[in-house]
Amino acid sequence: MLDKLTAGSPPFTALVQQLTQIVGQTSILYDADELLVYECDGYIVDKAAPDIVIFPISTEQVSAIVKICNQFNVPFLARGAGTSLSGGCLPIGGGVMIVLTKMKSILEINLRDRYAIVEPGMVNLHLTNALKGTGYHYAPDPSSQGSCTIGGNIATNSGGPHTLKYGVTTNHVLGLEAVLPDGTIIELGGPTAETPGYDLHGLYVGNEGTFGICTKAIVRLTRDPEAHRTMLAVFQTIADATRAISTIIAAGIIPSALEMMDHGIIQAVEEAFHFGFPLDAGAVLLIEVDGLEIALDEEVRQILEICESCNVREIQRADTPEERQLIWKSRKQAFGAIGRLSPSYCTQDGVVPRTRLPEILDFIQETEKRYDIRIVNVFHAGDGNVHPILLFDERDQEQIQKVLEASEAILEKCLELGGSVTGEHGIGVEKINFMSRIFNETDLATMETVRNIFNPRQICSRDKVLPPHQADEKSGVVQSHPARRAPH
Repeated sequence: MLDKLTAGSPPFTALVQQLTQIVGQTSILYDADELLVYECDGYIVDKAAPDIVIFPISTEQVSAIVKICNQFNVPFLARGAGTSLSGGCLPIGGGVMIVLTKMKSILEINLRDRYAIVEPGMVNLHLTNALKGTGYHYAPDPSSQGSCTIGGNIATNSGGPHTLKYGVTTNHVLGLEAVLPDGTIIELGGPTAETPGYDLHGLYVGNEGTFGICTKAIVRLTRDPEAHRTMLAVFQTIADATRAISTIIAAGIIPSALEMMDHGIIQAVEEAFHFGFPLDAGAVLLIEVDGLEIALDEEVRQILEICESCNVREIQRADTPEERQLIWKSRKQAFGAIGRLSPSYCTQDGVVPRTRLPEILDFIQETEKRYDIRIVNVFHAGDGNVHPILLFDERDQEQIQKVLEASEAILEKCLELGGSVTGEHGIGVEKINFMSRIFNETDLATMETVRNIFNPRQICSRDKVLPPHQADEKSGVVQSHPARRAPH
């Protein structure tokens, strides 16, 4: 059993003193008012403050911190920018939070071999900006690209608008360095595309912090496409827009991005940024194709014909890099505009087959009415990854309960339609109750065995992803139980 820290107690004071010796007095927090900043990530429904927050600047410091946590038998977890939307940064049971934002350097860019080595606190967009003009880019681009970190992207196997063509984070990580939960430093993979033996760095990506702490990443660089064509298609109804999505993919066209925003998001974005969106539109599709210049005009012609057959109202084309940037700005800043609609929101992350998009969106609209809460949608339509955004006021407990119940209903519907409960946000604590609905006991036991190889004491990022276990007092049978309150 891991120990619970008590502020001001002799063990707490001794722990603070030893940690301070590693990072210095200015890189550690333990006053209650300072810790409130770290009580949740982007998933604000559940909150728990850590007992200590510490800011290392090197792998060696991370290793030393982890070893001291083991010595004092206290839990710990890593945090980047805190943009997780599933409670991945929630310090269940308190303990030490290791914030990696000071480890933000680009250690190497190798264009000849097409890789870069970065620290985990490197903001995704900062790597993109560093590569401008080189002819190469780092493909994963989550919607929170301007603030999320590479380490966090690796933890949750993040996607983004260009996932449809270029793949998710795991497709672009060649190797990494990590500190295991006992403080051991390991290296997995390497700068070459293929390495012998088991794909351990592939196994590591998406572990949501439960295998240890990534301290360096070797990421693949992708050659910039020769040309882009970017369009904004305006539809009167969501049904027409989703029909266009399925028809485009069925025609054998794989856009580099295929994003959808519904009426509610259109209104919020237009009010905030004045992009010129028609406020009476039911939905807009952001469609982008890229590749060889000679091939793009034919793809665009086919897309325009498909959109016309699906009752498109109008199509705006970006004829200059500035116009393309403006269209993408409207998509990337959509979440920032939601504050105009509601003081709080919860973003879901379900996945359905593309052909079932009309059904899940109809169900989301029904759920909105059933629970009397407002839901808006902006999502990666090309790969069926829906992001219904449930609006509420976190000061109202009744609204919080409605959001939890509505979220569960939407995710259950995703499963019913042959999909999943997460595409890129991860399980964290938010969806931990769903794991036993998706996987059988053998599946979960196998996952637990793998986790325990890396994290046998469960001292690192405890009670995430897999349901915890407890022995029934009467029967002695080990049973699963939820890590957080049930939605009902």
